[in-house]
Amino acid sequence: MASLALALTFVALALAGAMAGFFYAYSMSVMWALDAVDPKAAIASMQSINIVVRNAIFFPAFFGTPVVALIAAGLWRAQGLHNVALLLALAAIAYLVGTFLVTLVLNVPMNERLARTVIPTEIEAARTIWESYSIPWTLWNHIRTVSSVATLGLIGWALYAAGKA
Repeated sequence: MASLALALTFVALALAGAMAGFFYAYSMSVMWALDAVDPKAAIASMQSINIVVRNAIFFPAFFGTPVVALIAAGLWRAQGLHNVALLLALAAIAYLVGTFLVTLVLNVPMNERLARTVIPTEIEAARTIWESYSIPWTLWNHIRTVSSVATLGLIGWALYAAGKA
């Protein structure tokens, strides 16, 4: 059972790392790039991104991170390593609150509103639409980034604690 707990903890680490990198890339490059181009192109690009991101590669990492961390926590707890289990449970909670819920409650509704937006021909109208989307979306993405990095750190700490035990 220790081997399975260890393997699942490594899987949780990899999934959390993928999500931290995903959100970090948006915060530190994608949104900056879209903010720098014609706002009509930015709106069209983000509408396209929001369609293609719903895929079989993204979903396992996004949905699986807290699930795998919690399963691993249960396995470690069953072996009496309560500190490792606690760190993994905290990682799952950090992810669920700061990444998963923020995504579902804030970023996804913004994406859905943008998806329904008809791109105006006037650049100033497009700029107003883009800025009213980009500024809050990016702020909440920064929160998702920090949460995902915290999740990654907690899982890494759990692996360290498991190795010391």
